[in-house]
Amino acid sequence: MGAITIIIASQYLDKNNVTLFLGGYVIGTITEYLISFLAEVFLHAKWWDYSNNILNINGRVCLLYSVFWGILTLFLIKKFHPLVENSIEKITSKISRKLAKTMLTVIILFLLIDCMATCYAQDAFITRMAIENEIEMKDIKRREKDYQKIQEKQSLSKFINTYWNDKKMIRTFPNMKIEDSNNHIIYLDSLLPEIQPYYKKIFEK
Repeated sequence: MGAITIIIASQYLDKNNVTLFLGGYVIGTITEYLISFLAEVFLHAKWWDYSNNILNINGRVCLLYSVFWGILTLFLIKKFHPLVENSIEKITSKISRKLAKTMLTVIILFLLIDCMATCYAQDAFITRMAIENEIEMKDIKRREKDYQKIQEKQSLSKFINTYWNDKKMIRTFPNMKIEDSNNHIIYLDSLLPEIQPYYKKIFEK
């Protein structure tokens, strides 16, 4: 989302390094804040927390990562995006316009479905962790009902246990956090210490 927002907004920016850096700094920071805010509102999950970083805003954004957004924008607009555009032009020049539109529609639909499935998987995982570990959350009543519905539907329960099981979710989202009713932050990987992420964490909690 950050990359797409930056690419769209860059059309209205001068292509000099200073403007791109500042534009990416601002746009990336706003996008990151909004995504973090929406995740907390709708999923009650914290995908990242910069509370220990200097000059942070509600732990959602901070000076260091805003600077990274600016640097990323320079690389994205100056180097990476032109390569992608050239590749797309080569592909579309060899196929019909109708087929190109069909391919684009399929890709967009796939991404939307993937996004919705990911949100549902995360919500189901948080619900499972909250119920099975007796974690009091602000929306625990709703999660108890959702958990019961999943258990009653054997096909759905089997699908979740196969494709969105604890190991899969922890290894895919190793830094996922939730907030309990007392506003305490709980790292979900701490509830399943036997599951290790794909990579070694550089910044420990």
